[in-house]
Amino acid sequence: MSARIDRLVTSGTFSLDGGTWDVDNNVWIVGDDEEAIVIDAAHDAAAIETALAGRTLRAIVCTHAHDDHIDAAPALAAATGAPILLHPDDLPLWKLTHPDRAPDGELADGQRLTVAGTELTVLHTPGHAPGAVCLYAPDLATVFTGDTLFAGGPGATGRSFSHFPTIVDSIRGKLLTLPPATEVRTGHGDSTTIAAEAPHLDEWIQRGH
Repeated sequence: MSARIDRLVTSGTFSLDGGTWDVDNNVWIVGDDEEAIVIDAAHDAAAIETALAGRTLRAIVCTHAHDDHIDAAPALAAATGAPILLHPDDLPLWKLTHPDRAPDGELADGQRLTVAGTELTVLHTPGHAPGAVCLYAPDLATVFTGDTLFAGGPGATGRSFSHFPTIVDSIRGKLLTLPPATEVRTGHGDSTTIAAEAPHLDEWIQRGH
């Protein structure tokens, strides 16, 4: 059986720089009936475990370390035995949420993860956060972008650890070079495609999104 993509939406809060906001997060589960990986264990470890439906969890992959994307990761790891993987540039953010529990492994640009016979390539895309990554699965015609690219533009860069010119460079160099039909599955909200977002790069730069 080929890999499929399941989406679970969980709700909670995002806190940084003294503010807290209510958020809904996309949790992506990639795999088949036997095994899977989870991309961004947000808010509700029990709901994610239920969605796994007994499948072996191979890894919990963090697109970045804002608390709304990682708050349930240690509990999910404890329940399943799966390792938590994070780009090391996001360790300072991680420690704001989990000071006493380190990730289990590192993500690096160009690294390949395989689940259910499907390969996902790690793309380091800093800007929203220093260690932000996207995961490109060509066999699924999909890139999982976390908070780097949304329907309508780049992720937010107005808070600590973020930088607008850097996220634009990441999107231009790592994402807009993907096939136009590639589906962009985001950390929040609706999916989009590379073709839908590519024409707007200059507009984003002009308005300093």
